[in-house]
Amino acid sequence: MRRILAALTTLTAAAGLAVALPAGTASAATCATPWSAGAVYTGGMSASYGGHNWQAKWWTQGETPGTTGQWGVWADQGTCGGTTDPGNPGNPSGFVVSEAQFNQMFPGRNSFYSYSGLVAALSAYPGFAKTGSDTVKKQEAAAFLANIAHETGGLVHIVEQNTANYPHYCDTSQPYGCPAGQAAYYGRGPIQLSWNFNYKAAGDALGIDLLRNPWLVEQDSAVAWKTGLWYWNTQSGPGTMTPHNAMVNQAGFGQTIRSINGSLECDGRNPAQVQSRVNNYQRFTQILGVAPGGNLTC
Repeated sequence: MRRILAALTTLTAAAGLAVALPAGTASAATCATPWSAGAVYTGGMSASYGGHNWQAKWWTQGETPGTTGQWGVWADQGTCGGTTDPGNPGNPSGFVVSEAQFNQMFPGRNSFYSYSGLVAALSAYPGFAKTGSDTVKKQEAAAFLANIAHETGGLVHIVEQNTANYPHYCDTSQPYGCPAGQAAYYGRGPIQLSWNFNYKAAGDALGIDLLRNPWLVEQDSAVAWKTGLWYWNTQSGPGTMTPHNAMVNQAGFGQTIRSINGSLECDGRNPAQVQSRVNNYQRFTQILGVAPGGNLTC
């Protein structure tokens, strides 16, 4: 997106509970106590994060389960919480995209953009990909993932690649200024959040001080995903509706492009960029087994 744009605890592994379930469902393991960034974990201790239980291999503090830069300190112990379709055991959250489908969509992705991080972020916007019919839910998920695939080169880039742009994203007219430094608000995360005012707005909405610590978006997978979902669900950018509303109200994939980067891509300005997004969307809807619908371009 072109700059349009939040106790040390001893934890033990929890056992699964055998319960009577309707046909077609299966019991998932009970989740351990949620992971805490401030807690110290030693080898053998467990925590839950992103719908999975994780076990520390050795001493660790602050390394998010399932993301990069952790030297293999966490071992994935499998899914936990609620129930799951036996044919899709990696999806206890009810998200319409399974982990296998996610991996199929992004075979060369940076491990920072973890499926567990995405699942952990979904609670911030419970209406996302859970509104309307099964078709609409899958179309919205595909539309979101298609746009971020375009923004990040297939979930490869965590930060904006053109470092020359970095000093430009500080709007000094804002009363709160740029407390993290003039060059600190460059594009980060799946939707390439940028500008100090967007970091403040996203942080305020998510309850995270991103204005003073914008680096969280490139350090914590769940935070990164939440900033993408914040924009998708709450911002209309140069468009007339949020991308979420565009898909839920069946205005078409093209309106999500307009809301994200319409001022530079729509109305014939950059048809190749628009087509790149459309190609992603058509491929992802095919993976999810759903028709893409109409109004694909802007």
